[in-house]
Amino acid sequence: MLQDSYLRAVAAAAGCTMAKPDPDDGIDWILTHSSNKHLADYQIDLKVQLKSTYQYGPNPANGHVSVKLKNDRLTFMAARPVTVHRILVAMIIPREIATWVAATHDVFSLRHCAYWADLKGLRPTGEEETSVSVPTANVFDDIALCAIMERIGAGGQP
Repeated sequence: MLQDSYLRAVAAAAGCTMAKPDPDDGIDWILTHSSNKHLADYQIDLKVQLKSTYQYGPNPANGHVSVKLKNDRLTFMAARPVTVHRILVAMIIPREIATWVAATHDVFSLRHCAYWADLKGLRPTGEEETSVSVPTANVFDDIALCAIMERIGAGGQP
């Protein structure tokens, strides 16, 4: 639920709508952005797979967050070509649920941060699951989401 809330806040700030696939086929959300500036289509969709971890504190010194994906999920997320692009959004969450959110009169904050990766071309390395590195340079916020949608809207990759 914390990841969903984070994604909802980012999507709203980026001017995107959200839809939850039903039945769930492993994709958690589909984000849609509409703009007459998009070249590929007026409405651009992006499939999002959410993963979380509490193995690190915020902004790990090693420059990435690792999450495990089942090999069939990784194969699906990495496959190309696609009609609708897919990204993985990995969020570092605090171990203690009581520290997930904080509110004051002028700020409501979620802890910690989420990062994104396009898994294009990655191949499974484990027997049943694979550890995937998501760069902490790829902070997933409204600015990043707008840039992703702009690239897709121009006919490019996330």
